[in-house]
Parts: sequence; structure tokens; C-alpha cells
Amino acid sequence: MARLRPARTCRTPNSQSWARYSLRKPRKNYVRALPHTSLLVFRMGADNSNYDTEITLDAEIPIQLRSNSIEAARMVANKYLESNIPNMYYFVVKSYPHNVIREHKMATGAGADRISQGMSLAFGSPISLAARLKVRQSVFMIRSNSENAPIIKHALKRAMSKLSGSYSINVNTFRKTKAAIA
Repeated sequence: MARLRPARTCRTPNSQSWARYSLRKPRKNYVRALPHTSLLVFRMGADNSNYDTEITLDAEIPIQLRSNSIEAARMVANKYLESNIPNMYYFVVKSYPHNVIREHKMATGAGADRISQGMSLAFGSPISLAARLKVRQSVFMIRSNSENAPIIKHALKRAMSKLSGSYSINVNTFRKTKAAIA
């Protein structure tokens, strides 16, 4: 696969979202060929109804994250959790990469002005997929017991190093009712 541009070129959601890809009406597609997403696994761990803590990683600014960066952050966090608290957590990726990132490739070098079309027909070809996040929108959600909260926070801090932008870790605890204990 070709090398992509750096994430700083497409991390601000300052333009219109281009996600029109229809299976029912293929002639209505704005995007002819949809690039594959790097993010394939969205749920990990053991889903248990006895968990009493939910920890989320929320965006503090509006940002656009490519699917390969979300996948790298997911792998780092899941590997840390699996090695420290195996099968004692439930990990969900909450954001889905749907926005198609396009790039208008231009010829460079000597004599490129005769070959290149410049900015005519500059819609660009699709190169990647990204998730558009709003303020306080969750990227990851992890459920576990309250004694595992420091380990989960450390896993999410490791995941934040793979993502551009600023994020906050929010902890929600649930009280166990008598019916849930019995």
C-alpha cells in the first residue's frame, strides 16, 4: 500500500464529510471504490453483567482520526489489559471510521507542468477512512470492576499516545443492587 500523508493534514474536520457509498444504487455513489478500513475488531474481552465500573476515553476537541491510528491505539490498550487482567474486562470501540479521505495526487519534478492537469478535476482519489469525533464523544469504552480501574486508566493513557488530539478519561461507577448481588 502507498504511504499516506501525515495525520496532521487531515485531523481537523473543517470540510464536508464524504461518505456516500451505496450498495443499492451504485450509480449514485460519490465514491467509486471504498478503501478498506484497518479497524476490524470492535468488541474484546468478556461481557459480564457484574461489572460495576465504566471507563471511557472522550475527545476534548473536534477531531478526525484515521482508522489505522484507532487500530494502533486499540491494539496497545487491549494487549496491556490482556496481560494484566485477562478476561476481567469488556472493551468496546465506540467510533466507526466512515469518512472517506481523498488525496489529489499531483506530478512533481521537471516537466510536470506538461503532464499534470493542475487543479482541474481535483476531487481526489480515496486513500483512507476516518472517524469524525465531536467534543465529549467516546472513542473507547471499557467495563470492569472498580479494583481494575488503575490498570484500565494506564491502558487508556498508552492508547492516547497513538492518537492525535487531546482526550480525557472519565470513570462512571454503578452501585450493585440487591437483585444483582443475589
